[in-house]
Amino acid sequence: MMRKQVTVLGATGSIGVSTLDVLARHADSYAVFALTGHTRMDVLLAQCLAHNPAYAVVTNAEQAVSLQARLQDAGLATRVRHGEQALAEVAADERVDVVMAAIVGAAGLVPTLAAAKAGKRVLLANKEALVMSGALFMDAVRSSGAELLPIDSEHNAIFQCLPADYAKGLASSGVRRILLTASGGPFRSMPLEQLSQVTPEQACAHPNWSMGQKISVDSASLMNKGLELIEACWLFAARPDQVDVVVHPQSVVHSLVDYVDGSVLAQMGNPDMRTPIAHALAWPERIDSGVSPLDLLTTGQLVFEAPDLQRFPCLRLAREAAEAGGTACAMLNAANEVAVAAFLQRRIGFTDIPVIIEQAMNCLPVAQVIDLEHIMLADQQARQCAFDWLAARA
Repeated sequence: MMRKQVTVLGATGSIGVSTLDVLARHADSYAVFALTGHTRMDVLLAQCLAHNPAYAVVTNAEQAVSLQARLQDAGLATRVRHGEQALAEVAADERVDVVMAAIVGAAGLVPTLAAAKAGKRVLLANKEALVMSGALFMDAVRSSGAELLPIDSEHNAIFQCLPADYAKGLASSGVRRILLTASGGPFRSMPLEQLSQVTPEQACAHPNWSMGQKISVDSASLMNKGLELIEACWLFAARPDQVDVVVHPQSVVHSLVDYVDGSVLAQMGNPDMRTPIAHALAWPERIDSGVSPLDLLTTGQLVFEAPDLQRFPCLRLAREAAEAGGTACAMLNAANEVAVAAFLQRRIGFTDIPVIIEQAMNCLPVAQVIDLEHIMLADQQARQCAFDWLAARA
């Protein structure tokens, strides 16, 4: 049997690393076609040495020249390319069967959309691509016959708990609502008056998950859950009012589906991203992920509580964007990326993040999405509004 060829977009991040771990466990079934990285060139080099991909893609020409020389010295035939076009090409290459879309932020939109248009099995870890392009992305999936499988632990859990015919509409499938679980992050119980003083290190110290800095800050602000709410609407043909968020500090129940007959189905497991990665890689079959079995006796308690919107205004802003539709979600995501970057650079406080996002969303009209260029324009305009706010504060 021919091994399936896999491109990993964002290979050096936490999702990429976990993906390569799962692939290595099943080397008889999967081969790495291409790996891409942004800044962690030493990690990308080590991954190329371990997996011998046909291609490696980096951000710029200087990185490409350096990495190519190091790979040649090691005796590898891996070809190094750079830039957005190269990312799109290794995602859409006719030899590729599966694309792990794990580039963080808006930068992942173009190559992920290219994979969808090429009819690949797309393992979607880059939630921003769907948040930004919504209808365009789903149209590309339908037109090409691509398989779109969610990697976020919450969406993967929902996918596992929904009936096979959910695409015809949740109500028609007997589903009352979707329940997205959120850990609440490191500031779930911190006094509100202390939030303005928290540091990037505190925000990135997630109690349950090991993630990159940007996603960790989003989790601390619950913007991560807001983006997931928007993503769930597109993935599962749901209205915003059919998706609720519930705080679950243990991160054992990854999400739930509530049916009209009173049944509630939940997917549970240890907080390890290799579980949804292995599920999506092999679906509809199951393969070993390397994750330890869940021990409910050790877990002890499962706690659930409503999210505090005063503590987490980003969740409110995301729901408002989902309800507004059009370019609102692209604007929300763009302003959030600018705000989180400024927080990580210690230019603003943690509580300034939602202020910047709301300012950017209020300074631009919401427009109907026409094409990809229209989305990118809204993204750029929202970023500029956020940059203007930062400049005024400097």
